[in-house]
Amino acid sequence: MSTISLRLGFLSILQEPTGTLGGYLVTNSWGRPLEFRLSSAVQPNRVQQILYGESLPGFLCGELIGKTLVEKSQTPVQMVLTDHPHALAVRTQLSIPVGLYWPAALPTGIAALPANGLIHVHGEYSQDVEAFAQLLAELPTLDWAEPFLRIREAIVEARRLGVAQRPAAA
Repeated sequence: MSTISLRLGFLSILQEPTGTLGGYLVTNSWGRPLEFRLSSAVQPNRVQQILYGESLPGFLCGELIGKTLVEKSQTPVQMVLTDHPHALAVRTQLSIPVGLYWPAALPTGIAALPANGLIHVHGEYSQDVEAFAQLLAELPTLDWAEPFLRIREAIVEARRLGVAQRPAAA
């Protein structure tokens, strides 16, 4: 993969009093933004909580919010990186590698394989370890945490401006 044409997707999931929402930032290899998407907040009802049980966080973060944001994006990416352990479930819905940026010990119950000390991949997709190892070798100085900070700040600003209330925002 050439770093010149490399496009990375950064998926951040936030829990707020109104529900769970996501932001998706596509950048080039230098970290410049190419596209940004924001989901509406999703609040599962009690029946959904009962029926989904322990699988609800993965479904909500990965399959519902994450998949929707990535698929609605107009800019295709070679890899997606998330900062939420349950969003790794988006990997089951995508044909591209997905990594979890998590510099601390993983929460209990998250089946992930380390690509290095900072990035982990879905436990069922061990082939993604090599893809992220190559990415880390090609972009050794990229600050992996910084795009997630930009997403959070953009979400706050977009909500302040009322963008999240428009149907086209999801």
